[in-house]
Amino acid sequence: MTSSRTISPYSVILADLKDRILQARVRAVRAVNRELVSLYWDIGGVIARQQAESNWGDAVVEQLSRDLRRSFPDLKGFSARNLWDMRRLHEVYGSPDFLRQLVAESQPKVAAGKTSKTKSAPKGALNLVGSDTILRQLVAEIPWGHHLLLMNKLSDAAARLYYLQATARFGWSRNVLLNQIKGQAFERAVLEKKTHNFPLALPEHLAEQADEMMKSSYNLGFLGLTKAVKERELEDRLITNLQQFLLELGYGFCFVGRQHKLTLGRKEYFVDLLFYHRHLKALVAFELKVGAFEPEHAGQLDFYLNLLNEKERGSDDQPSIGIILCAEKDDVEVEFALKSKSNPIGVAEYQLSSKLPAQYKGRLPTAAQLSAVVRHTIEISQD
Repeated sequence: MTSSRTISPYSVILADLKDRILQARVRAVRAVNRELVSLYWDIGGVIARQQAESNWGDAVVEQLSRDLRRSFPDLKGFSARNLWDMRRLHEVYGSPDFLRQLVAESQPKVAAGKTSKTKSAPKGALNLVGSDTILRQLVAEIPWGHHLLLMNKLSDAAARLYYLQATARFGWSRNVLLNQIKGQAFERAVLEKKTHNFPLALPEHLAEQADEMMKSSYNLGFLGLTKAVKERELEDRLITNLQQFLLELGYGFCFVGRQHKLTLGRKEYFVDLLFYHRHLKALVAFELKVGAFEPEHAGQLDFYLNLLNEKERGSDDQPSIGIILCAEKDDVEVEFALKSKSNPIGVAEYQLSSKLPAQYKGRLPTAAQLSAVVRHTIEISQD
């Protein structure tokens, strides 16, 4: 005879109150952080103005630090070094380059399929109406330590804005932010050329959103692999490290399942990894290939997407999207393989570790540069 434990009304009430208290604490911490960073922003602005108007130098800032610490002995953060960092915060985020990026982000997007390496407005068209309020709100969303990391590790305004917005949206810890910077998430999500047929297979607005969802390559260094593995082992490792894989994929991905079964008549087919993207409102199917991309991979995934759209796509869902994740690819080959496919398919490489030692980075041509040379050579030969 089995017995079931009855949950008392008191236990339910206690659990609810504990949850509410924890949520209130989180909100309180966030509110304190917003006020603190806003204060630092204002102090930095005061120092910047006084430098310009009254020639404040190191001695005055040192004196200001001593007076503030004397007046507020229980508060930390008013060292001379921190005051100069507050000044730098105001300078970095208030710079024309950063404001131009911020304004450009609030403008209508560029046409689908036209990847802009840096989404910036023309220098003469900077509209700052409301930008100060937007900027203050955004800056206040992440902790002070994160700002120091962004200022110390990055110099490009577009990259700073990308990581600032991503941290505010995803709630990245400082270590996660550092790993994203080291993993060049900005470059892979924005700068590097992506290979897909989204402009051909999707409406214009959706094609651009799909392009933003996809990265040119995915860093799977967290799997700890040091040698070649079979596709099923790669899949097993990704599922074991699903939280980190979702972080690498980006915002909006929800895991549906692995080896997702699709049936057609008496036959069964299996999608390696299936996700749903909350903002695209579309199923996203990943096919894993431990070798180089082959044209038949696109045909296989195109077939799977037809089945997903027919059998599992919701009535208000967008067309399903496929991504082939492979060890390496030739962009020209991918381009020709995707031309005839009716479904949206992207092809991206995965990286298990840095491809080049640090001392060689920037000294050798990238895969994208080599591919561009090959494409140019083909075009010349066809003229």
